[in-house]
Amino acid sequence: VAKPVNGVALLRYTNKNVLITARDQPSSSGVDAVGNYNACAGRTMIAGICGDGPRSAPGRNCVSTHRVGKCSRRQALKAGLLAGAGIAIAGRLPEAHESLPLITKPIPSSGERLPVIGLGAIWFRDAQYEQLRSVLKRMIELGGTLVDTAAAYGESEGVIGRALSELKIRHKMFVATKLDAGGMRPPAAPSAAAPNPLPGPPPGVERPAPDGVGGQDSFERSLVRLHSRQIDLLQVHGLNGTDVLVPLMQQWKRAQKIRYLGVTTSNPQQHPELIVAMRRYPLDFIQVDYSIEDRGAADEVFPLAIERKVAVLVNLPLGRARLIAKAGSTPLPPWAADMVLRAGVSFCSSTWRRIRP
Repeated sequence: VAKPVNGVALLRYTNKNVLITARDQPSSSGVDAVGNYNACAGRTMIAGICGDGPRSAPGRNCVSTHRVGKCSRRQALKAGLLAGAGIAIAGRLPEAHESLPLITKPIPSSGERLPVIGLGAIWFRDAQYEQLRSVLKRMIELGGTLVDTAAAYGESEGVIGRALSELKIRHKMFVATKLDAGGMRPPAAPSAAAPNPLPGPPPGVERPAPDGVGGQDSFERSLVRLHSRQIDLLQVHGLNGTDVLVPLMQQWKRAQKIRYLGVTTSNPQQHPELIVAMRRYPLDFIQVDYSIEDRGAADEVFPLAIERKVAVLVNLPLGRARLIAKAGSTPLPPWAADMVLRAGVSFCSSTWRRIRP
């Protein structure tokens, strides 16, 4: 988890009774999704799945519910901090691993279970290969399996494929990638007018340049880059070419070249188009933007995902890191100072010293 607050977010997301695998862009330096200090490890992902089994099992929810008694604001804050810290260190310390088993959710179309924490790879580059290889190695050691990339991410697919091949762990990973019909489209430059503008890449990382490769050519190149004969999840990137590509992807799925298929968007204005695709095609996954400040998907997209038993990858759970910035600049209330400054900081500092590689 990139920051302890992600653990709190995870608890909230799983209460939504929808599958959520979330991605977001961290600051240029920080702790990556598997707890290693990393300047450009990519986006974090928080995962969950709509439903509790195959599509043939109707009416099941993602999580069971529990009755919770009243508590004070101080108790609630303390519980939230400890939950976030606990999730962040799960697997690093024996006692944490024993008390917090790996959280998984089933993919509705198959029942296959995935860990709720995955790793996004938009800024993975050759120049940071050794560091990123270590991240992937540590991820699998902690039980993580899901890594999300795209043809439009430039060198990212190649970095992941090389690392998984060298580590001999490709068969243990759930690799998701993306393509579109018109060729690689790099992330747009930051714009104040755009919704949730994409932050710039970390220092020393360049944006990928368009190369005009799309459709089947893009897919075949992804297989080579990822050192794979089969892709676990192939997604139409940004709904660009859905009607052309989904029939092809269905053929590839029948030929066992891909295991699951889906479509993605990170733009609220595309939600109506996403809903049309969900109704038109038997999708295994969708990917959609959702955060505390961007809840539009909860009104129509998530209910339809539950109805259609489609797994949901949630991207931008921290509003492209803006929510972290907002929280970081907000002073703590006086009632929280004694607990956070005296107990919380001491706990986190001592824990960090114990788990830092």
